[in-house]
Amino acid sequence: MPHDHHHHHVDPDAGDGKLALAVVVNVGLTIAQIIGGILSGSLAMIADALHNFSDAASLVIAVWARKIARRPADAAMTFGYGRAEVVAALINLTTLIVLGLYLIYEAIMRFFEPQEVIGWMIIVVASIALFVDLVTALLTWRMAKDSVNIRAAFLHNVADALGSVAVIFAGLVIMATGWNWVDPLVTLGIAGYILWMAWGEIGGVVRILMQGTPPEQDVEAIMATAESVAGVQGLHHVHFWMMEEHRAALTAHMVLDAGAWSHADGIKAAVKTLLDHKHGLTHVTLEMECDAHQCRGEPRIGH
Repeated sequence: MPHDHHHHHVDPDAGDGKLALAVVVNVGLTIAQIIGGILSGSLAMIADALHNFSDAASLVIAVWARKIARRPADAAMTFGYGRAEVVAALINLTTLIVLGLYLIYEAIMRFFEPQEVIGWMIIVVASIALFVDLVTALLTWRMAKDSVNIRAAFLHNVADALGSVAVIFAGLVIMATGWNWVDPLVTLGIAGYILWMAWGEIGGVVRILMQGTPPEQDVEAIMATAESVAGVQGLHHVHFWMMEEHRAALTAHMVLDAGAWSHADGIKAAVKTLLDHKHGLTHVTLEMECDAHQCRGEPRIGH
């Protein structure tokens, strides 16, 4: 099985300047959008502004998490601080879900209490917002490929860019027809997309925090690989989990065949080498047991 997923060598300091610039740009845009939304009476624009504010907040959280994740392992965090980025992603995605639900509520209320909307002002401000959203997305899209943390922030911006397109569309329709109800309708569309996008990502983040197995790896196949090495009778008490997005760990009790104990070190080294070669596993801990004194009644997976 290919294992490139577990060998990412990215400069940890790369991209910090881009992220800082993205934060500044998004904060400025948020202020402009809120003013424009109030003056134009557009709920859709205010919705886009709130989402854009969450973009800026998500980028701040992402930068903070990246810095924490670079700390080396210590007595308090023996596995290191890499999961800080996963926690940041959870915060950002949860914020998106709450924001989406809030926008749905506000849009429904606006249907019952229609408000006059100035179409041309929506178009002007939303066009500026779209440009800024696209620039911000470009600043982060490459880093998003290697980090669930940055990917969550990137998705904020992509959703906001699409929201700006929807707001521009609403402004054009309102100018052409005077249908002010299009504004809350577009808001519902923006909120629905935000919820769909966040829900699609949050499952993977929760899987890491719940110490789940990497979704692209089969624990039974990994165990079969270890048991294929000469001298290995079997594995039990197996734990296989994601320590962070790109690092997995395996611990297990490994029983050796009768008469193979004198070669225990060599067998263990062979198993670790094969697991690295076939599955990309470099963090493997094996507790050796001889055939005569192996654990009895232990489950194959877990304990």
